[in-house]
Amino acid sequence: MTVNNHTFIGTVGGTFLSIVPNIRSEDIVKTVILATVGAIVIFMISMMLKKLQKKHKK
Repeated sequence: MTVNNHTFIGTVGGTFLSIVPNIRSEDIVKTVILATVGAIVIFMISMMLKKLQKKHKK
């Protein structure tokens, strides 16, 4: 099944343009804060797991 690029681009563009007016600045700030906290937590967990792995190998 082939997809017509014009139809796909039109659908994606229309969806994007219908979503953009509904985004508030508070939502963007909240998303940035949550992404930052998530990245920090994942980094800390990976560092802790790396230390545990080194201890376990000794």
